[in-house]
Amino acid sequence: MAMPADAPTNSTIVADYRARTQASAALFERARHLFPSGITHDTRYLDPYPLYVQRAQGARKWCADGHDYVDYFGGHGALLLGHGHPAVVEAVQRQAAIGTHFGASHELEVRWAELVTRLVPCAQKVRFTSSGTEASHMVLRLARAFTGKLKIVRFTGHFHGWHDQVVAGAVSHYDGGVPVGVLPSIVDLSIVMPTDDVAPTVKLLEERDDIAAVIIEASGASWGQVPLPPGFIAVLREATARRGVLLILDEVITGFRWSPGGAQAALGVTPDLCILAKIVAGGLPGGAVAGRRDIMDLLDFAATRAGKREKVGHQGTYNANPLSAAAAVTALDIVATTDACARANATTARLRDAMRQVLVEEGVPWGVSGEASAFHIFPNPSGLKVDPASFEPLKYGFKVLKGARDGALIGKLRMALMNEGVDVMPSPGGLVSAVHDGRDIDHTAEALRRAVRALRAEREIRGL
Repeated sequence: MAMPADAPTNSTIVADYRARTQASAALFERARHLFPSGITHDTRYLDPYPLYVQRAQGARKWCADGHDYVDYFGGHGALLLGHGHPAVVEAVQRQAAIGTHFGASHELEVRWAELVTRLVPCAQKVRFTSSGTEASHMVLRLARAFTGKLKIVRFTGHFHGWHDQVVAGAVSHYDGGVPVGVLPSIVDLSIVMPTDDVAPTVKLLEERDDIAAVIIEASGASWGQVPLPPGFIAVLREATARRGVLLILDEVITGFRWSPGGAQAALGVTPDLCILAKIVAGGLPGGAVAGRRDIMDLLDFAATRAGKREKVGHQGTYNANPLSAAAAVTALDIVATTDACARANATTARLRDAMRQVLVEEGVPWGVSGEASAFHIFPNPSGLKVDPASFEPLKYGFKVLKGARDGALIGKLRMALMNEGVDVMPSPGGLVSAVHDGRDIDHTAEALRRAVRALRAEREIRGL
């Protein structure tokens, strides 16, 4: 049961957060009687209570108490163009007046798919879904139907949605256990492998003939919190192609962010299939499966009839919803015709450097890492010897980077940053938009400086 928002605390950071966010506390007091833990998404959990946001624009958002924050949640990564991009807003408003749900095919879905197939290297055909989790579920069904095989190779800590087929080993049960409520027989259909070395996975593929597909986050676990060794995906591509196993890239985060064509374009590795969400729908609900024509044709009535194959069924009330399609067409056109990705990536590189410099100057043995427009903060909960100037996450491995998180420390870090007007995700880290600028970098760096000083005062920084 959630504790009351006004429960006593001996932390100045928490006390300052409470004093600053009394309207959020009042909203949480109502919410905790309505929702489990008072929240509607696990990532929004924060003890004593989450921040309640009233409005957002550009790179900033405003909480219920009226304070503004540099925002690095970015709609859980969906808002490459920032909050309330004028062209996207206008497109959605125009479409809302025309119709929000036709229950029929429409021109916008065609234009949307044309943009996806134009930008994404593997996308010969596309099928839209309502979310990334739905896309993940469908892509595995397609892979099994196409190959006639059942086993799926996944990787420790790689997140592909919250459905039963992919949950074990993604956010918990890294040792191979079965999450509560999930059928053991479903978990048994996955083989979860480590990513510190690609050789064991290549060996597995060579030795078995019951594997339908390999699915992997193109960035490494948690959009790069645990990065992949150089060349990992290229080797996987060679091994899967040699063995007739499908390679599926999860580009829910990296799609249209690592580059206009996603991580596959940036890496120069074309998978058989990919899953997309977040940016693909312009910040509104939506996802997609894209890939080779012969595989996607298992969803096609005529193609399966001609090939005497059973069609893979796929329904979904909100597939290619007109509002999402309107936002998507506008946003992806901007991605395709401007330097939005490059700007976000360049800003994030400067941000990572600025944050790293703060840690060096403050003598804090933490690390900052990330690729493209993502950044991660390693708060070193075990007190290891870490040089922030030369921090290399590949040196530490999954268990250190992700498998042994200190939730209380991360919560305090997040609140200390919020007290300074910066909101980061609980990895901890964030995703940067094309509209973040130098002012946001300076604000964030100073906020981090004040936050680590506050944490040091409460003896929360280990390894000193």
